[in-house]
Amino acid sequence: MALSAGDVPTMYTVLVNSLSADEAVRRPAEAALAQCEARPGFCSCLLEIISARGLACREDVRLLATVYFKNSISRYWRHRRDSYGISNEEKDHLRKNLLVNIREENSQIALQLAVLISKIARLDYPKEWPDLFSVLAQQLQSADVLASHRVFMVLFRTLKELSTKRLAVDQRNYAQITSHLFEYTWNLWKSDVQTILQNLSMLSQRSDIDSILEQSNDLMLICDRWLLCLKIIRQLIFSGYASDSTTAQEVWQVREVCPTVLTAIQSLLPYYSSYKDKQAKLWDFAKRACTKLMKVLVTLQGRHPYSFVNQAVLPAIVDFCLNMITNPEQGGASFEEFLIQSMCKEYKPSPTGRVINESSQPLSLEQRKKNFGAVASDMLKIVLPGDRVMLLCNILIRRYFIYTAKDLEEWSENPESFHHEQNLVQWTEKQRPCAEALFIVIFENYRELLAPVVVSILREAMALSPPLETDVTAGMLLKDAAYTAAGHVYYELSNYLSFNEWFHGSLSIEISNGHPNMRIIRRKIALLLGQWISEIKGDTRKLVYHALVGLLQDNDIAVRLAACSSLCYLFQESSFSELDLFECLPTCWTMCFKLTEDVQEFDSKVQVLNFISVLLEHAGEKVIPFASQLSHFFQKIWDESAGESLLQIQLLAALRTFISSVGYQSPLSYHMLIPILQSGINVDSPDALNLLEDSVLLWETTLLNAPSIVSQLLDLFPYLVGIVNRSFDHLEVTINIIEDYIIFGGSEFLKRHGASLANILDTIVGNVNDKGLLTALPIIDLLIQLFPQEAPPLISSALQVDDANVIQQKEYAMALSVILTLHVPQVIDKLDDILSVCTTVIMGGREVKIEDDTSGDITSSSWLGNDNSGYSNTSKELRKRQVKDSDPIKQASLEDMLRDNLKACAALHGDATFNAAIGRIHPAAFAQLQQALNIA
Repeated sequence: MALSAGDVPTMYTVLVNSLSADEAVRRPAEAALAQCEARPGFCSCLLEIISARGLACREDVRLLATVYFKNSISRYWRHRRDSYGISNEEKDHLRKNLLVNIREENSQIALQLAVLISKIARLDYPKEWPDLFSVLAQQLQSADVLASHRVFMVLFRTLKELSTKRLAVDQRNYAQITSHLFEYTWNLWKSDVQTILQNLSMLSQRSDIDSILEQSNDLMLICDRWLLCLKIIRQLIFSGYASDSTTAQEVWQVREVCPTVLTAIQSLLPYYSSYKDKQAKLWDFAKRACTKLMKVLVTLQGRHPYSFVNQAVLPAIVDFCLNMITNPEQGGASFEEFLIQSMCKEYKPSPTGRVINESSQPLSLEQRKKNFGAVASDMLKIVLPGDRVMLLCNILIRRYFIYTAKDLEEWSENPESFHHEQNLVQWTEKQRPCAEALFIVIFENYRELLAPVVVSILREAMALSPPLETDVTAGMLLKDAAYTAAGHVYYELSNYLSFNEWFHGSLSIEISNGHPNMRIIRRKIALLLGQWISEIKGDTRKLVYHALVGLLQDNDIAVRLAACSSLCYLFQESSFSELDLFECLPTCWTMCFKLTEDVQEFDSKVQVLNFISVLLEHAGEKVIPFASQLSHFFQKIWDESAGESLLQIQLLAALRTFISSVGYQSPLSYHMLIPILQSGINVDSPDALNLLEDSVLLWETTLLNAPSIVSQLLDLFPYLVGIVNRSFDHLEVTINIIEDYIIFGGSEFLKRHGASLANILDTIVGNVNDKGLLTALPIIDLLIQLFPQEAPPLISSALQVDDANVIQQKEYAMALSVILTLHVPQVIDKLDDILSVCTTVIMGGREVKIEDDTSGDITSSSWLGNDNSGYSNTSKELRKRQVKDSDPIKQASLEDMLRDNLKACAALHGDATFNAAIGRIHPAAFAQLQQALNIA
């Protein structure tokens, strides 16, 4: 039954009750709302409540109404079979009245309204809501600052939502929106920036700023509107045009917007300093504005790099950014967020030069790109002469790579968090990683110029800070910075530095300096050794292994995690020494177990688990002496990681490697393994969605490495019923698991779980496509071959569709061959068809036999039982081959039978009749018959 305007008071009361702290009042109200949300008229009632402003309507109730309205759009705006949904008439009413009620004073409600309008626009624009942008544009003509602010809020949310639609027609619609909105928005933005700058200048001379802002909120609204306009301009240029990296066509708005944005940054930067201790709101605005303006430049450069190659754009912006990086105080701004945006990626010089068009044909896309690249290269040569590049390199290393007192304090307070923040965050989020990314880019472009600079800084730092130093000096911090730079550009510095000399003369001594302050250098060396891996050769490699294993025992967790990371790289490197690994193995296990006890953060545990997986992968059967310790470790980590699915997924992967490594000794770990498996393969467990795939793979690995199917493993089989009933996502692994149980579980398995097996096969055969069916049919053959008496009654329904396997095809062909010996005239009439089927089966059987012979070559190295690289079990494959080979049908020769029966057919019907029937066979088919019977 539909809701109407008369239900609005009741709906309001229900919303009020749903906000009650009293559970007895709140629960029934929430249930009532859940029942009402699918009824027609629900959203109309909510819109009436949202529109009712004043003392009579509580703000929190109106806000809640917008939330319910927004959720209803996602659930019911599109027509659904299981609900009435929202009628087209109601939708039309809602769309019109939403735009009428945009001027909302409550900022939270205004934001929710903007979001829900954008959600409707995504579904309805332009077909059902063609006038959306024209109505919004009309409302922008109002002089009411709040009204225009709310319109721009709606516009931004709507444009952002529409930009995610990627169909060609949607992109064309977006381009049309851009052509209609850009000019007005851009002109208003330019007008607002002048208003803002005038007010900031005026207020900076006043001592009563707070009282002025309290009397009128228009300036802050204009500031917010200006920022919204900026976001809209960025969105229009970004999404309204295809990236010029794919078209090499200039986007003129980039040339129009970027110089003005740069001017705005330069005008606003001084107010960051002048308002810092004077007025918090205006200081915060200046900070946000400068950062967002720089983000716009970075975003547009990333989206339209070739349009950025303009004399009015690229040189000025690069020059400004370089000035801010090399001397931020001069510009009046040294805050981190702004400097991060200033460290934008540069253009690579074009090595190929310009493409000269000597023909009348237009230049190709690649030729136009080369020309843009050449122009950019010429511009950068002017802005970035050699001395300025070297200055930038020096400043990045000597200023931005250096740890501050705050950094060292954070390290002392939480070394684990500090390590991950330095190593794992996105480079665009922190100043030091961003500076490192910029350093790598400029070094790649100017490596011959900068390599001597980096080596010079490195040698200077090593001279200032001797290996046995214990105080945190400027020299030590510079050495850390120089080591950071050397680690990033090892590929070039190896031409200037001998790693062996560096390691023996300095690095090894610094590693052995256990003073707490030297953790700075020890951690950096631990990382550096992983970066220079390709240059670590000869006897030095063993010393490096032992040095890093020693750092696993460091007192500082950040150092230990860095060593763990580099050891992973070293042991995965192609030229690593297994002998050296085996020497380190006992200490590595002990230190890994201890490290997992000491760390707290998710990233740390994952890092250690990855290292353990690498050790397991390379250690093979050498793991067996440590199996008990590893089992205890895995159990402990599993128990502690309850609810952390990502960590448990890593653990399941490590367990697969562990079980494969210990092989037939795996039952020693069943006390740990079986409960973990039960938890992961139970489709009713809370984490089943996340853990099932890896758990099923672990189950398969466990069976492959089991010396026998013991009772504990048999008890797991019923879980497979739930997995198959849920989905066929894991069908291939499921088939492998069933095969293991059939081959090695024997009659005990069939006795205990025959009904479950029949259920699974019925589900598969009755629901999968042809490819899935072909995957499952070998199981049916295997069952019949191993259990000819017991299996057929269990799988009778599945047998009805088993018509595609080789054995049954061969049986059918043999039966047809026998028909040839019957003395009836119809045999001659059907001779062509009979021989066609027999020929196809013979030829197909030979292909399968070749495949079986290849895969079953027991003399190949994969059958020797020494290959630990995968999850294979030779006894399973050997047993399957034995079963196939023992089948009487397979042993019988269809070729010999067909030859003999053809002779009998000729004798029965006479040579003339027989030869006439043979003559009617198509020449290609007859040639295949000759090939099948080896007849010359």
